[in-house]
Amino acid sequence: MIENLQSFEPATGALLWEGLQGDVDTEVERAASAWPLWAAQPVTTRMEAMRRFANAVRGREDTLCDLIARETGKPLWEARMEVSSVIARVDMHISAYSERTGQKRMDGAMNSRQSVRHKPHGVVAVIGPYNFPADVPAGQIIPALIAGNAVVFKPSEKTPASGAMLIELFYEAGVPRDVVRLLVGGPDEGKALVRHEGVNGVLFTGSARTGIAINRALGAYPEKIVALEMGGNNPLILWDTPDLAAAAAIIVQSAYGTSGQRCTAARRLIVKDSLTSGIIAELRKLIARLIVGPPHASPAPFMGPVIDNETADGLGESFMALMSMGGRPLVHLGRPDATRPFLTPALIDVTQVVERPDIELFGPILQLIRVENFDDAIKEANATRYGLSAALIGGSPQHYEQFWRQVRAGIINWNGPTFGIGGSAPFGGVGVSGNHRPAGGHAADFCAYPVTSSEADQPRASIGIGLTPIDTSGMGD
Repeated sequence: MIENLQSFEPATGALLWEGLQGDVDTEVERAASAWPLWAAQPVTTRMEAMRRFANAVRGREDTLCDLIARETGKPLWEARMEVSSVIARVDMHISAYSERTGQKRMDGAMNSRQSVRHKPHGVVAVIGPYNFPADVPAGQIIPALIAGNAVVFKPSEKTPASGAMLIELFYEAGVPRDVVRLLVGGPDEGKALVRHEGVNGVLFTGSARTGIAINRALGAYPEKIVALEMGGNNPLILWDTPDLAAAAAIIVQSAYGTSGQRCTAARRLIVKDSLTSGIIAELRKLIARLIVGPPHASPAPFMGPVIDNETADGLGESFMALMSMGGRPLVHLGRPDATRPFLTPALIDVTQVVERPDIELFGPILQLIRVENFDDAIKEANATRYGLSAALIGGSPQHYEQFWRQVRAGIINWNGPTFGIGGSAPFGGVGVSGNHRPAGGHAADFCAYPVTSSEADQPRASIGIGLTPIDTSGMGD
């Protein structure tokens, strides 16, 4: 039985969107029927379609920004940044595709040529997250379409309205309707899409638990490309610096931006012990000034609610669990309205917690760990199965060189937030944070596969060894 899927505004609880759940077989079959013709188009034609998509987004920018803000709860100013990033991705991915998958020709033996060209995989499933419901999937759909794939996009069941509008904008740009398909649904539809025999690749952004399940499900199918971005338990080290106010601003941006709902958000603040009292004082002052409110409020809030009440409840339970293990609250996690998922930023000292949970607390909770020396700081930073993002605030160039060499992460920053990577750079991590850099400028690498060819205008061949001699005894008469 096909059921309706509903989306509610986190800030108000109002019903925002309602639609029928999709049928996986139908969507995959439609995409499979369309991709050969799409792939046969010149790449310049596909690139021009993406430029029209960017123009379509510009034409409805205000509407998309408002929708994202209402559906995710993020402030309107942040939704505008997300939509601007969607537009910017088009030119970036066009350039990246040309640079990373451009045709190459080399001279071969016997007047032949060797060429390297790329082919699309076929039907690619894109499974998106709720925290950036337009930007993250656009960063995978755009390069997949440029490469000549057809796409079945399943947005998060928590943000289907934003996903639906994103696909409508592709249609407005003239992308054939069967080339990019929207699959509305929940976990069951996602599992069926991943396992569908008509899907040639899966591009996933989300939790480690779901990503690992996808990887296991496809372990017996090496023919399917699987690119995973699965978040992180990201460390931020604070070392010798004279400007603790600036350090506090970087820490707050890293830990509490997007209400802590970024895969690159700082989860663990590792502090030189002598700096602890000073940075705690600066953080308390700054946290007390942060505005938490609905997306369209004036003055504009720094952060909105988390995505739903279930998530807020779980974060509250996690904070209490850290306290029960010996964590010392420095700034308590607040819940101003028990009926809505607004949370105030939290800071907790977990130095005395013997077995710290290596999990991604996807919300505004920052765990502080005090250390005596820099080697211990790096040891703490690496005390995780994840490896997405890491940052160092302060320290000398020698400290940063050691940090860069020894910390295990795909993104390593100095004197900046744990996020903030440019769109053209590769984005992703190691460990259970994922593989294949499934976002950013290297997306072309998993959207098309290289084909090496040896080519000659005429057949030229001879066998010079390993043959019996030609019998010429009777050839002279």
